[in-house]
Amino acid sequence: MPRTITRPSEYVTVLSGNFHIGMGDKLDEAKGTELTAGGFGIAPAGMNHFAWTTSDTIIQVHGDGPFTITYVNPADDPSKK
Repeated sequence: MPRTITRPSEYVTVLSGNFHIGMGDKLDEAKGTELTAGGFGIAPAGMNHFAWTTSDTIIQVHGDGPFTITYVNPADDPSKK
């Protein structure tokens, strides 16, 4: 589910599993990067991005607040269901 981070940048650390992240408005597995345990990724502030997992995965997401999420496709927002 692509989303835009208004601010700040989002930092992701993979604690276990396989986490994939890519930049863009639409999920495109060919453009993603796989991170495994110990991997670290950054989604810059204001950059649309997408993510998915290919196994049971635990991640830590961190950054400075305040933090808001805007879904590229509002229908993907789980809080609206």
